[in-house]
Amino acid sequence: MIERTAEQERNRVVLTGPLVLFDGVCNLCNGTVQFLLPRDRAGRIYYAPIQSAVGQQVLRRHRLAQQDWDSFVFLDEGRTYVKSEAVFRILRYLCRPWPWFRVLQYLPRPAADWIYDRVARNRYAVFGRQAACMVPDESHRGRHLG
Repeated sequence: MIERTAEQERNRVVLTGPLVLFDGVCNLCNGTVQFLLPRDRAGRIYYAPIQSAVGQQVLRRHRLAQQDWDSFVFLDEGRTYVKSEAVFRILRYLCRPWPWFRVLQYLPRPAADWIYDRVARNRYAVFGRQAACMVPDESHRGRHLG
């Protein structure tokens, strides 16, 4: 196996993933990242706030909206996924029992996205927001690219 430098790994992740882009000031989004980190025991998923330079770079490259975000964006194998499709794709990387929830991906996509949209639309009102993006703790700093 070829050893990569930290910069080479960062560049690879920005191009192909797996990378979760999240609203860095959203308490629900930050809580979700904190939930995912220990459940990705292999440490394969990287994270960046959508507001960061990395996040904006990925959005531009994939021609996604750079403002007014209403979804996580998951970059995996060079392709972006949003809304419920992003959630189901992320579950593949987590330890058991979380991948089993992928069975819900067989819900009709409009129904799954409708549920996702209701939560996303009300995330600030229900969970609040921060003045600035979260700062990762030392143990996970290498997996944050923003």
